[in-house]
Amino acid sequence: MMGDTVYFQRLADALQLAGRHRPTLVLDLDRLDGNLEIIRAGVAPGVALRVVDKSLPSIPLLAHVMERLGTRRIMSFDVMVACAVLKAFPDVDILFGKPMPTAALEALFSGMRPEAIADFAARTVLLADGAARVEQLAALAKSRGIRLRIALEVDVGMHRGGVETPSLVLEATAAALGSGMLTLEGIMGYEAHIPAIPGFAGGAEGEAKAVRARLAAFAEALPPDCRKIINSGGSKTVLTYADPGAATELSVGSAVVKPTDFDTGTLASLQPAIFIATPALKVVDAMLPGPAWMTSAFRALGLFRARGCFLYGGHWMARPIYPPGMRESKLWGHSSNQQFMSLPNTCELRDDDLVFFRPTQSEAVLSQFGEIQLFSQGRIVGGWPPIAIP
Repeated sequence: MMGDTVYFQRLADALQLAGRHRPTLVLDLDRLDGNLEIIRAGVAPGVALRVVDKSLPSIPLLAHVMERLGTRRIMSFDVMVACAVLKAFPDVDILFGKPMPTAALEALFSGMRPEAIADFAARTVLLADGAARVEQLAALAKSRGIRLRIALEVDVGMHRGGVETPSLVLEATAAALGSGMLTLEGIMGYEAHIPAIPGFAGGAEGEAKAVRARLAAFAEALPPDCRKIINSGGSKTVLTYADPGAATELSVGSAVVKPTDFDTGTLASLQPAIFIATPALKVVDAMLPGPAWMTSAFRALGLFRARGCFLYGGHWMARPIYPPGMRESKLWGHSSNQQFMSLPNTCELRDDDLVFFRPTQSEAVLSQFGEIQLFSQGRIVGGWPPIAIP
């Protein structure tokens, strides 16, 4: 606990010296780089890494992560984010991580110049979750007079959609190759469910073996020249692929900054690298709204602490981490304006001191605070803007 206290005091001092006196997302660059080194070293030789843009929604952050991981591969989940990434990085190759509505692609192309459409088609691999989607993409390609690259989403056990059997891979493959408008690059089999499988159902280890077997069966159903991308993995499992099996590449995103949803045993070697800092506007002798006797009654029952604070902002997808013992009060509830937090009686927090939270995830949080502040060697060394979507 003493180490945490020293760390967050240093972080608070650096933010205040940099003039950050409002809700701020701060990224510890030194921890980030340590995580990236562990991830790169943990991937089997010959297996590529594909960086998930939704989890790291900042162009400079993506650039930094790609450079450190030695990759130019991106996985994207939104057409506008993909366009921003293509514009920023003329040499990246994008695989979509979910099927895009054909109408969304048509609307996108309607607002683009022919050369921009050609670049998008050349550097993105669209995902199809079955023969019907393949046919839709083929029709779109024909209407635009372009050739589209695709991969098949396969269900390796997560049951969130996708092609369910190798025989259906054969059907979708025939539709793709028979269209004359599509290039089939491979498959994508996401398996984030693995750590959640209980022991009575085989546990994570048993499910991981089953997933690899399913992925291999799907890959074998593809013609040899359609196996360029055999994508699997994800942040919770990327470090479990010492034997990658059929996978030629693994996706990774949130693990590099490790929000709380990624506090798993497989990522124990990684450190949390993102935090929300915000001032405690008012440190108070805590009172519930309404008659004073209510406060006395709930305090006597041990349901309401005597100390508390009201924050600048709040109600984020995040968990309180500093000062120690700070927690939300169910009696006060949530506020995005001035969140009330309960404090231990021994807490020495003062008005305007910074408190800290760990985000539960990165993809929905990193874009909420404007420029991400960069902490390294005890000071704020700059800032990275989130991706701006028109």
